[in-house]
Amino acid sequence: MPERAAYSPELPTHVGVYGGGRMGAGITHAFLLAGSSVVVVETTIQAADAAYQRVHQSLTRAAERGLLDDGVEVVLARLTETTDPGALADCTLVIEAVPEDVDLKLLVLSAVEAVAPAAALATNTSSLSIGAIAADLQRPEHLIGLHFFNPVPASDLVEIVVGPATDPTLAEAARGWVTALGKTAITVHDAPGFASSRLGVAIALEAIRMLEEGVASAEDIDTAMTLGYRHPVGPLRTTDIVGLDVRLAIAEHLAREVGPRFEPPKLLRDKVARGELGRKTGLGFYAW
Repeated sequence: MPERAAYSPELPTHVGVYGGGRMGAGITHAFLLAGSSVVVVETTIQAADAAYQRVHQSLTRAAERGLLDDGVEVVLARLTETTDPGALADCTLVIEAVPEDVDLKLLVLSAVEAVAPAAALATNTSSLSIGAIAADLQRPEHLIGLHFFNPVPASDLVEIVVGPATDPTLAEAARGWVTALGKTAITVHDAPGFASSRLGVAIALEAIRMLEEGVASAEDIDTAMTLGYRHPVGPLRTTDIVGLDVRLAIAEHLAREVGPRFEPPKLLRDKVARGELGRKTGLGFYAW
């Protein structure tokens, strides 16, 4: 059995990201910008190529804003995209960024610990139980939640979620990693929705109910929060950015775990059923 890892708060030099979609590409961007080499694993060559293009575009935008010390191509030289999980063998930290499905996440993390048994493992889940995922791993103490926010490059927050089996030194090291990324960490214990999703979904669901009941328009509900409470983006526009399908899945999970106050409104279910998922489809509570 591999020796217990010695977790360091210094930024890992070799990082793996399993999943190169919007979140995975954003996480990759953050680590590349901070100086790490990153291996992105995807399921197909086409998906791996798409992940590379997302990171390339993101870094190009960062360069245009003067946020890169080196040129885009210099930073991209530290990126490897592949379909082979074995490429993660030398990584000291691997973050899964696949969709919010506990079975899928467990499948990915089990594959990762088989090829990188000493690596720290992180799940980017926004609501699923760290303990439930870790329970089926060979080394549950290696798993922690690192909940990044969309869009990752522009977001200042990372939610560190500590499961019941998480090594305390891993949790402390994770705070150092987040700081090295130029972001702020909050640490929460494993609970349904953690802190951010639970609060964010509660506000969003009430905003959707208000829209459903005709209390006010989407624009005016959002303005109430942006001007009245200094939220940078209103709850309905935020839901469009996050994805209505993602919000629905989290709300359903919280309704099961916490209670009926998180039961999704009919309007949200109807929009998801029609494929109105927000910015990614061009229509949600707003037209994009």
